[in-house]
Amino acid sequence: MESIIDKADDFVMKLFKDELPNTFIYHNYNHTQRVVKSTKELIENSQINVKEEEILLLSAWLHDTGYTKTIEGHEKESVSIAKAFLKDNNVDEATIKEVEKCILATESNTKPTTLLEEIIKDADASHLAKDYFEDTTEFLRQELKLHNIKYFTPNEWVEENIRMFTEVHRFYSNYAVEYWKPKKDENLLGLLESQKKLKKKYEKEETKAKLKARYKNDNPERSIQTLYRTTLRNHIKLSDIADTKANILLSVNAIIISLALANIIPKLDSPSNRHLMIPTLIMVCFCVASIVLSIMSTKPNVTSGEFTKEQVKNREINVLFFGNFHQMKFDQYHWAINEILKDKDYVYEALTKDLYYLGIVLNRKYKILRWTYTIFMTGIIISVVSFVIAFWLM
Repeated sequence: MESIIDKADDFVMKLFKDELPNTFIYHNYNHTQRVVKSTKELIENSQINVKEEEILLLSAWLHDTGYTKTIEGHEKESVSIAKAFLKDNNVDEATIKEVEKCILATESNTKPTTLLEEIIKDADASHLAKDYFEDTTEFLRQELKLHNIKYFTPNEWVEENIRMFTEVHRFYSNYAVEYWKPKKDENLLGLLESQKKLKKKYEKEETKAKLKARYKNDNPERSIQTLYRTTLRNHIKLSDIADTKANILLSVNAIIISLALANIIPKLDSPSNRHLMIPTLIMVCFCVASIVLSIMSTKPNVTSGEFTKEQVKNREINVLFFGNFHQMKFDQYHWAINEILKDKDYVYEALTKDLYYLGIVLNRKYKILRWTYTIFMTGIIISVVSFVIAFWLM
């Protein structure tokens, strides 16, 4: 016949399988098995009779069943589940009462008052004195995180465990004090060593971050390079925009002239279309003017392509602009670049000069483009007005 202890084992395994969420990676059937095993170890080394042994094992199997209902105050829920199970299996009231006391004794802030309560409480915290402590405590940290109870960083969790070992937990039964406490102290030393290593690692990273920040603040080279890089990129982007605008104007005016040549001008020799001659001429002239200005805005201005060593030494030439060196041999240009690289100030001066002349070119482009857009707009307006007047006069 199956004993009540075996029935409790089957009941808990089925209950956890059906109703306990898989987010309970610490408080689960494996934890319950560990508590039962530790309880048996304490029973074997204590003066416990058969009836008390049954009470302790039933309490060990049923003490965490309340997690299927709630986390906060799960001990009381465990008592309710245990009472229902034990009554269904015809367990006497005295045993049920003792099981209730033992389960409630596992509450963290409760101090045991009897030997049975001491044993079950020590068994519930036996992982603190086991070789698998490091693994089980990590499961508990992750479980707290999964249930949004509290998130501990590895460093914070080590400190929390040290606080648990030194300020909160203690063993009560004689066997646990004599045989489990030494291993608990050993695990505590491991925690203190981990805390020391983590502290050193944190201090090292903090020092490294401070040195890096100080280097960035003390060394302006990075910000200077960023300044030149950003300004040069903006200049090039503006130049591309100007060229795009000029190409659009060229295309539009070319299309207008093509349409005029194909559709309007061939019909002007007819006496009935003579009134369109002046409007057409105005439109074509303004389109031609827009095309000429668009070409002027994109027309490159290349210099002789040579410079002398004296000009380089006197810093009179921009050696970074291709128009100043495209006619020179490589050896001469290589010498000029090396001459610049010898002096950091000369490098920055060359970059500044290059940016300045790029700005001059950009100013010329946008000034011509401004005139081009004005002429094009004016031409369109005058052409439309002249066409309207010509048709009105007819």
